[in-house]
Amino acid sequence: REPARLAEPLVAALRAAHDSVRCCSRCGAFTTIDRDPCDMCTDATRDGTVICVVEEPADIVSIEASGAFRGRYHALGGKLSPAHRMGPERLRISELVARVREENVAEVLLALSTDMDGDATAGYITEVLKGVTSRRDGGSPSHGDSDWESTTLAPASRLGLRPRRIWHPAGVKVTRLAFGLPADSGIAYSDPLTLKRAIAGRRDV
Repeated sequence: REPARLAEPLVAALRAAHDSVRCCSRCGAFTTIDRDPCDMCTDATRDGTVICVVEEPADIVSIEASGAFRGRYHALGGKLSPAHRMGPERLRISELVARVREENVAEVLLALSTDMDGDATAGYITEVLKGVTSRRDGGSPSHGDSDWESTTLAPASRLGLRPRRIWHPAGVKVTRLAFGLPADSGIAYSDPLTLKRAIAGRRDV
């Protein structure tokens, strides 16, 4: 009974953490129930013109540990994967588009896995963000629905994915981490130095 009694504080702490930890309603990072939006979203010293897009909240923790990025984040909640029935409608892509438009974002940095699904997700988001029409310009799509739906980058096309018809901003710069990251790996498994170099060497998409 003594070991069980000693474990009680740990159990209580885990239960409290489970009850209080949430994902930020704006960026998707881990936060507490009394801090939403999270501290990173409300920190005025961070660069609000750059959003780093990741798959999961744990990826944000890894990038923050590198100390190489001082912008804002956006966790998608996964990546495109037809095999796992993970389509665009299950990811926070429309929320990303809304943030880019509303927060006057100049650059979207894609910090996604380097496997096929990660490449497809990067291609899909790039296609959505690099449109020629935006509500801010007061225009409408310059091509028909059929052309819109068939327009996609190769990685997404191989998975049978098409960009959703979303109003998107014109002129946003889309970059991706330099490929110093190991192939077929996730951001959370990369060490801080590798992440720091990858962020510094990011390239246009």
